[in-house]
Amino acid sequence: MIFSFANSKIRPAALPMYALLLGAIFSALAPNAAAANPDRRVLIRDITSVEGVRDNMLVGYGLVVGLNRTGDSQQTYFTVQTLANAMQKMGVLISPASVEVKNVAAVFVTASLPPFARPGARLDVTVSSVGDAKSLVGGVLLMSALHGPDGQIYAEAQGPLIMGGYTAGNGLNGKEVNSTTVGAVPNGGIVERDTSVDLHGFKTVSLLLRNPDFTTAKRIADAVNENFSKTVASALDSSRVDVDVADAGAPSVPLLISRVQNLSLSVSTPAKVVVNERTGTIVLGGDVKLSPVSVIHGSLSIQVVTSYAVEPIPGAMGPDWAGAAQGSGTGGRNASGNGAHQQTQGRSEQGPSERGPEGDRLTFVNPTATLVPETSVNVTDLPAQTMRLDEGANVEELVNGLHAIGTTSRDVIAILQTIKAEGGLQAELEVQ
Repeated sequence: MIFSFANSKIRPAALPMYALLLGAIFSALAPNAAAANPDRRVLIRDITSVEGVRDNMLVGYGLVVGLNRTGDSQQTYFTVQTLANAMQKMGVLISPASVEVKNVAAVFVTASLPPFARPGARLDVTVSSVGDAKSLVGGVLLMSALHGPDGQIYAEAQGPLIMGGYTAGNGLNGKEVNSTTVGAVPNGGIVERDTSVDLHGFKTVSLLLRNPDFTTAKRIADAVNENFSKTVASALDSSRVDVDVADAGAPSVPLLISRVQNLSLSVSTPAKVVVNERTGTIVLGGDVKLSPVSVIHGSLSIQVVTSYAVEPIPGAMGPDWAGAAQGSGTGGRNASGNGAHQQTQGRSEQGPSERGPEGDRLTFVNPTATLVPETSVNVTDLPAQTMRLDEGANVEELVNGLHAIGTTSRDVIAILQTIKAEGGLQAELEVQ
């Protein structure tokens, strides 16, 4: 874009204003320039995690009460048994056989225990129905213990549920939005056991890559060593980089981790194409390159349509049918006055019968018909579409070319698999 003020008359007093205007214009153009030459630098904390600093899964079992007759049915025995046990702890003895649990539902309670969680910290918990409850709307979770993988109790959960869906009406006139058997209790869990990790005992800080790659691991180690101006980090493999705490000379391990995580580096993503045949989704990385290849795409459509016509069998309308029709047309009687009655006695099981105007039963012998199939074949053979990719073609050129020849996502999947089999796709092809 070129700006020219050769023929314009600008007053000196207005120069600062024009300078600000130009600055705003070039600032607006800066993102486009960056998009043309992207600096793919990321922070280390975005692509790694610290070994030993992790979440822990918690799970528990409990009861949701206060439902509006949408709880578990009487056949859900474990709900009845759980309610009886809970009542027994309250000092009330009841017989499970005499309890109705329409307002009660058995649920699983799950939560994620964050690292360095201290006793008294709050957790968000998720409540999911176990039995055949219709809805948990309006329910309250009773106090439930949350266990860790080792079987120990790490938190307790209790509180009213918040649902993300609702149900209105019933049967064919009902409407359901989202799920009504899964809810959440924000800040409904309380940590009861200290699970924090003592970082001061770390002699080595291990950085674990979320997407293992040898080049990225080496670049992380180089970025850390360059920042400390000495060798304090080393890449052990494609997914782990160790930083020596003593050689780094940091005042504390948390400060060392913070300093390392805020370093930036350039990341190279592997050339990969992910294809999901069930949904027709195709994801291609920007580094995917293709060798010279020609794609010929044609469309041969063959449509076979079979229709059925009803045709009577010749001779099916005999004298019996004619006599019955004549009797029906004369008010149900023939010349002798009892012809229809005689037909009823002689043909009582050969066809449907009706009552005539005078009460006599009339029997009709239906003409036998058959279904005759009529098959038509329509063949549409469109001319083949050709696309050629030169050496070093990228994803954008491939997608634009396939779009130009009118391919669908299913066609693209088949074309990519064929190009990979031919050796023209210089990337890993993953089919899900």
